[in-house]
Amino acid sequence: MAIFALIPAAGSGTRMSGALRKQYASLAARPMLWHAVRAVCVPQVAAVFVVLSPGDEHFARQDWSAFAGKLNPLYCGGETRRDSVLNGLSAVLGTIDADDWILVHDAARPCLPADDLRRLLHEGEADAVGAILALPVADTVKTAGKDEAGVQRIVATQDRSQLWLAQTPQMFRIGLLMHALSHMPGATDEAAAVESLGLRPRLVLGSRQNLKVTYPEDVAIAEAILSQRQ
Repeated sequence: MAIFALIPAAGSGTRMSGALRKQYASLAARPMLWHAVRAVCVPQVAAVFVVLSPGDEHFARQDWSAFAGKLNPLYCGGETRRDSVLNGLSAVLGTIDADDWILVHDAARPCLPADDLRRLLHEGEADAVGAILALPVADTVKTAGKDEAGVQRIVATQDRSQLWLAQTPQMFRIGLLMHALSHMPGATDEAAAVESLGLRPRLVLGSRQNLKVTYPEDVAIAEAILSQRQ
């Protein structure tokens, strides 16, 4: 079956400072979204769809010539990530098959290593359910709660041996993912929606380089990673 990629990029990036939306913030002389597209625009991927907000005016101002013929903007983004992914899948379902694979990748993960993607594609295609990149939790995890004075205090220490941090891309068959997302409006990622159907997606080992740029200080880390590769 064919493999496609979809990047929801309709968010506002409220935890990042700056006038531009996070996906268009400059990173290594390119918009962050450009690097995310490049990471999944590989020979195995037939096309890359970027889901934008209906009023997006920034995308058309950028230079996307490096991905000519393979990059397709979709101006159907929703209020949440789940809405944007579902809207994007609905928009392309008429041109691609429900049994094809879709890689859903974060616009804010510009440093996806090629080896991580190859590993995901290899293991994901071999799995009946699908797979996601993820990392085992390395730090000690605490559960918190507020006391009578409103001070955050430790309530418990979690067993981290079975805890993983979800990353992207997340790889599922398009028809399955649409069905899952349509039945879970509150899904925070694609895997959670698929899990709600009683299925268990495969965990594929990712890497710390595939960070999600969330806060201003993350930009310097991403810059360093991209500069090292160049």
